[in-house]
Amino acid sequence: MKQLRNNVIRVGLEALYFSGAHHLLRPLLAGVGAIFMLHHVRPPREDAFQPNRHLEVTPDFLRATLCHLRSHDIDIVSMDELHERLAQGRFTPRFAAFTLDDGYRDNRDFALPLLCEFGAPATIYVASDFAEGTGCLWWIALEAIVAKAGHIDVQIGHAALRLDTTTAHAKQAAFERLHDWLRALPGEDDLEREITALCTKYDVDMAALCRELCLSWNELKALAADPLVTVGAHTITHCNLAKQSEEIATQEMALSRARIEHALGRPVQHFAYPYGDRHAAGEREFALAGASGFKTAVTTRPGMLFAENAGHSTALPRVSLNGNYQDARILPVLTSGAATAMWNGFRRFAAA
Repeated sequence: MKQLRNNVIRVGLEALYFSGAHHLLRPLLAGVGAIFMLHHVRPPREDAFQPNRHLEVTPDFLRATLCHLRSHDIDIVSMDELHERLAQGRFTPRFAAFTLDDGYRDNRDFALPLLCEFGAPATIYVASDFAEGTGCLWWIALEAIVAKAGHIDVQIGHAALRLDTTTAHAKQAAFERLHDWLRALPGEDDLEREITALCTKYDVDMAALCRELCLSWNELKALAADPLVTVGAHTITHCNLAKQSEEIATQEMALSRARIEHALGRPVQHFAYPYGDRHAAGEREFALAGASGFKTAVTTRPGMLFAENAGHSTALPRVSLNGNYQDARILPVLTSGAATAMWNGFRRFAAA
């Protein structure tokens, strides 16, 4: 089902490109700017089974994106400046910001050199447990489990299942089944319990994965000294805030901010909602982010920025640089606003 959705999206992007419709729609839909969302930036892997491929782009694709923006005279700005331009109504020239979620080490090793080459600021949103090396990167652990197993035995509800994982196709199907089940569990404790049980059964060290992939506090402190880098907060545990009580959600925001400020010795004024879709961040979370003192907070809801976003700075949409669609031809489509407008039913702006 997810592969079908990916194929439909790809066909839609190509149709916009080859028809030239994005040129006609740009004046109506491009807005005043965009916030680009990334996770991993690293060289391509050759593995046939890569269920989290959508979360990584290659340095070449990032370079192509930077070149595209520069060639169209789009200013690349920090989140501080983006906030100022929205608040002050300074919309010419158009602008873009780069954001990277979770705090992966490849952000430093592969993204930062390119960003420095182009003089492009970026914000890295850090989940403080990830920086501690104790975080629950459950989607990465699940990939490791399915990759190494010949089958997966799991209890889902009242059903005891054996999922085939003997081929890349079977592994993808098993991963999607388990991923959807874990995301739908009622609480973060339930998710952590189940993924921990799977890790134990199939000999995957989730803490080791976290230490391998994520920047430590010392590495983040060195990175934050770069004038092009802003470090933002991404909660303590990378939990779905909408599933938490108001008290816990507030703590996840405020304490993650306090931990990062203490470790790095600098203020943290920007926030990213984990998962960030309509099931993870809504009006309550937007209000809590504002009450916690963040200047901006970003979702994963697709969209360009418009003047109206100035009044909703804790509910900002982003444009995903998705690893499934790494084709330089789609960049004019993305920056035209046509793709995100199609996704949103051609509503230019929606804050809730």
